[in-house]
Amino acid sequence: MTTRPIRLVLVDDHALFRAGVRGELTELAASRDDGPGIDIVGEASDRDAAIDVIRRVRPDVVLLDVHLPGGGGHTVIAELAGDDLACRYLALSVSDAAEDVIAVVRAGARGYVTKTITVDELLDAIVRVHGGDAVFSPRLAGFVLDAFSGDVPAPSNPELDQLTAREQDVLRLIARGYTYKEIAGRLHLSVKTIETHVSAVLRKLQLSNRHQITAWANERKIV
Repeated sequence: MTTRPIRLVLVDDHALFRAGVRGELTELAASRDDGPGIDIVGEASDRDAAIDVIRRVRPDVVLLDVHLPGGGGHTVIAELAGDDLACRYLALSVSDAAEDVIAVVRAGARGYVTKTITVDELLDAIVRVHGGDAVFSPRLAGFVLDAFSGDVPAPSNPELDQLTAREQDVLRLIARGYTYKEIAGRLHLSVKTIETHVSAVLRKLQLSNRHQITAWANERKIV
């Protein structure tokens, strides 16, 4: 009997990254004789588009970036929590910060892997999450165990907590190299509103320019 392919949605704001993952995953899955195939049934580049496509196609697994225009990956999971969906979420991010791991796991993700993972490891992680396993690297698993054991509180960043959710979105997009105009388009806001948010970020973090924002975000691994 042929195993039904895993229906997967890719959520990441970089189109080139999504294309690479799509091509490598489907090719590797097709070459294997001992596991299910991968059927990419949808993609999204921001929070709202992710929610829409997940509701529409009802995938088995969502490969979800942690930092998205419009809101974090954990907000996607939280928004869909009340829907009658059987999909499972696997976070895939450049970040290995404890606060990012814990936020998305608290929301309901079954696993968290970083973008240093190989395509073979990624496919195995998708298959395992689809089967109901929790998948984390040893370092990230330690964060989760500590956070849910009650021994330590969930990590926080007091500096970042000064910012509103929208200011955090703008900060991350600035740190990724987007122009004010590009950020305005992604967040469906005016350029003037983006400038206002950037001014607030600079004031609250006591920084002087967007280059310092980028350095600040990179040092704390919150891009």
